Amino acid sequence: MASRERPRPKEAFGVYVHWPFCLSKCPYCDFNSHVRHAPIDEQRFARAFAREIEATAERAPDKTVTSIFLGGGTPSLMQPQTVGAILDAIGKHWRVAGNVEVTLEANPTSVEATRFRGYRAAGVNRVSLGVQALDDASLKALGRLHSAREALDAVAIARTAFDRYSFDLIYARPDQTPQMWTDELKLAISEAAEHLSLYQLTIEEGTPFFGLHAAGKLKTPDEALARTLYDVTQDVCAAHGLPAYEISNHAREGAECQHNLVYWRGDEYAGIGPGAHGRLDIDGIRHATATEKRPEAWLMRVEAKGHGVVTDDDLNSEERADEYLLMGLRLAEGIDPKRYATLSGRALDPGRIAILREEGAISVDADGRLRVTKDGFPVLDAVVADLAA
Repeated sequence: MASRERPRPKEAFGVYVHWPFCLSKCPYCDFNSHVRHAPIDEQRFARAFAREIEATAERAPDKTVTSIFLGGGTPSLMQPQTVGAILDAIGKHWRVAGNVEVTLEANPTSVEATRFRGYRAAGVNRVSLGVQALDDASLKALGRLHSAREALDAVAIARTAFDRYSFDLIYARPDQTPQMWTDELKLAISEAAEHLSLYQLTIEEGTPFFGLHAAGKLKTPDEALARTLYDVTQDVCAAHGLPAYEISNHAREGAECQHNLVYWRGDEYAGIGPGAHGRLDIDGIRHATATEKRPEAWLMRVEAKGHGVVTDDDLNSEERADEYLLMGLRLAEGIDPKRYATLSGRALDPGRIAILREEGAISVDADGRLRVTKDGFPVLDAVVADLAA
C-alpha cells in the first residue's frame, strides 16, 4: 500500500446521518436497514433529525464541521428537500467549514440518479454509488435491483452533477476468477475518476447468505484464491493511479474520503439517526454514543426526549488507545506510536514491534511512524491483536 502522509485538518469533526430505509434488503447486508411498504413520512423524520442534531450540538457545542456523510440504508430514496433540511439543521447548530465534504450514498437506479442535481443544489458535493458489480449475473446473485448498464449510466450522471464521486464494488464473489476481477476492475477504474471502495465479500451472521453458506449452497473463494483476488486489487489499482489509502479504499492523490478519515484517525464525529454511532469529546472525556436502531422507535424517542441515544459510554484511556490502534492501522499512513502512548499511558511493546517487523507484517519509518505492510494487511486483525496485547 502507498505510504504517503495525508493532509490532516487540525480539528476534524464529522457528522454522520443514517437514513435507515431501503427498497429491498440485500442478502449479504447486516447494516441497520429496513424495508417499508408504506410511504415514509419524510417531513416527520426530517424534523426528528433536526431535533437530534440540535440536542447533540447542545452537548458538543463550538465545533466546526469538516465532513458530513449521509449513509444508510439508501439515502438516495430521500427527496432532495429532505436532504436540504438536514444540512440546514447542521449549519444552524454548528459552524461548517468552507471546504466541507458532504457525501451522500446512492443506489444507481435510474429513478434515483435523476435526483442527483437536486442533491447538488441542496448542498451535497460528493456521491458514493453502491454499484457492487459490473455484470448482471453477479448483481442478480447479490440481490441488487439495478443492471450493470443502469449502474454505468448512473455513474455518468454523477460525473456531470458532482465534482467528486466514488462507487463500491464487492469482490471474492462465488465463481469469480482473478482474470474476471482484473477485467471488471479495469472497467471500474476507467469510470471511477478518483475513488473506489472495494470490499471482499464477507458472510455475516444473521444474513440470508450466512444460511446459504452454512448449508453449502453458496460457495465463496478459498483462502488462497481470496488472497490472490486481494493482491490483484492492490496491483491493478496501484498501476492505474488509485493506490489503497485504507485497506478497502483506493484514491488518487488528494481524493481520499475525508469523512472516513475522521473515523480511521480517531477524530470526533456525531452520529445522527436510527442506529448511528458517534464519538464525542465532552468536558475532556471521549463519549461513545449509539442511538435506537428501530426507525419508528427512534422517531418516537426523539419526539419525546429530543434525541434517540440509548448508549452513552465514557471511554477510558486504554479503550481510546485500542480504537486508535484498530482504526489507524487500516490506513496506509499508519499510526504515530507517540499518540498511542499519550492516549493509553503506555508505549507499544518494542519487542512485539521487532518481531512483527522481522516477519514483514509492519514497517517503522525514520520518524517512528508504524505502518502495516502489504503482506500484513491480509492478517490485519492478528497484527492489531498482537500489538494491543
